[in-house]
Amino acid sequence: MRISQVLNNNVVTVIDSGKQELVVMGRGIGFKKHPDDLIDEAKIEKVFKLESKEISDRLTALLSDIPIEYMECSDEIIRYAQTVLGSQLHDSIYISLTDHIHFAIERHRQGLEIKNALLWEIKKLYRKEYYIGMKALQMIEDKLGVSLPEDEGGFIALHFVNSQLNGQMSETVSMTNIVKDVLRIVTRHFVIELDEESLNYFRFLTHLKFFAQRVVSGAASEQGDSPLHDMVKNQYPQAYACALKIQDYTRKIHQRDLSNEELLYLTIHIERVTKKENAEQNEA
Repeated sequence: MRISQVLNNNVVTVIDSGKQELVVMGRGIGFKKHPDDLIDEAKIEKVFKLESKEISDRLTALLSDIPIEYMECSDEIIRYAQTVLGSQLHDSIYISLTDHIHFAIERHRQGLEIKNALLWEIKKLYRKEYYIGMKALQMIEDKLGVSLPEDEGGFIALHFVNSQLNGQMSETVSMTNIVKDVLRIVTRHFVIELDEESLNYFRFLTHLKFFAQRVVSGAASEQGDSPLHDMVKNQYPQAYACALKIQDYTRKIHQRDLSNEELLYLTIHIERVTKKENAEQNEA
């Protein structure tokens, strides 16, 4: 393979046989090299084949400005996260996470620590991603010699939430706030604490994450009348009343009306997640 562009001593781009640009990393792989020189394949440590040219261009711009160690650390964290999450992540995570780690370390060295206002919610709502964030802090300390605070682990966790959804970070933050607010509406309506270890809580949380995504994106749900709507409304009046409070919230804060189908599924999940707690409270 021949070099297309030398980004720095450790990163070059090449064009493969399929005419696709690849980002190639390796110690000294670009040292005293020029475009059209043959690449020393013995020095190749990592090859990034990104589907989007836009993402590839952004990655090459990023790698030309930061040390190779940051990308190596980011890649190690991403590979670990994919193992924990059991899924592939959107290519943009290589840019967003590497850039975040670099910026976080620069801020830390200047004594500029940023508090993560969503840290508590991240711990509760995105447990796997939070675990990855905490592991990432250890990897950063081991590889880059910098000990970042827990707040940064929470920020890293959000990058992995965002990558799975393939959205903008601002949308991920909005979705997190929606899930938090809906859970608060439910607990206040029934005056209970939810069992966060229960299967029904996990199901409800999963539903809320997709629900929040639809609210933020403005995606329309089915507007037709569900034959089950009136039955569920009459069978679970308290859960339905709670669902209507959630609709008031989405209408007021996010200018989003809920369809009968949305209300139906919210009611069913609310009934399930509160049933045990209500029964125990009544017995008491």
